[in-house]
Amino acid sequence: MSGINEIKASFPFKGAIFDLDGTLLDTLEDIADAANSVLRDNNFPTHPVESFKYFVGDGVKVLMERVLPEEAKNHQTIESCLRSMKTRYLEFLNQKAKPYPPIPEILEFLSSRQCKLGVLSNKPHHLTIRCIDDFFPEGTFEPVIGLRDGHNAKPDPSGALEIAEKWNLKPQDIVYFGDTSTDMKTAKNAGFYAVGVLWGFRKKQELMETGADMTIDNALDFSNNFKPSQEFAR
Repeated sequence: MSGINEIKASFPFKGAIFDLDGTLLDTLEDIADAANSVLRDNNFPTHPVESFKYFVGDGVKVLMERVLPEEAKNHQTIESCLRSMKTRYLEFLNQKAKPYPPIPEILEFLSSRQCKLGVLSNKPHHLTIRCIDDFFPEGTFEPVIGLRDGHNAKPDPSGALEIAEKWNLKPQDIVYFGDTSTDMKTAKNAGFYAVGVLWGFRKKQELMETGADMTIDNALDFSNNFKPSQEFAR
């Protein structure tokens, strides 16, 4: 970890919230395998794995709406495929998923700064919990929040602000890591500092255009190149 501890003592954040898919974990193949199996069962065309980078990010219902052919995008078909996807994904869950290489070092760095760590995902809540439990030591993140019945999906900031309240932190005390425009909008809607990760599902231009305060390719980008804007400076 040479270099990562050289960040200035003025590091301003007390909490860090992470998106899950495309940020903490590379889950793309599992999602693609499950969705394509549903499409095949219904005699619909399937999609290359890479295409799912632009299908995911806004919840499983939106995912199914995006993968279906135009002529099949009716309420009955969407709901039927959604039910199938919820079952099928359990069969593929965490079969090929893995943490992205920069994540352990980033988590170690943030923990060394006494940052609280949390997760906020548009993946269904019980699956979000399962993914975190399968890949990270118990207690790494608290809280872990996925999409729950009766709650709005990101980019609505209510889940993000719920975490801030649990931590008793102000929005300006929190940095948010995500890989999509939905994540950057969530961070900005909540008043957080938005970090777009470039190892995930979307490109730098999308992240910058939707509010990223900075983008990073690796762990050292966050420590060595972090330059908080004046409004976040202590």
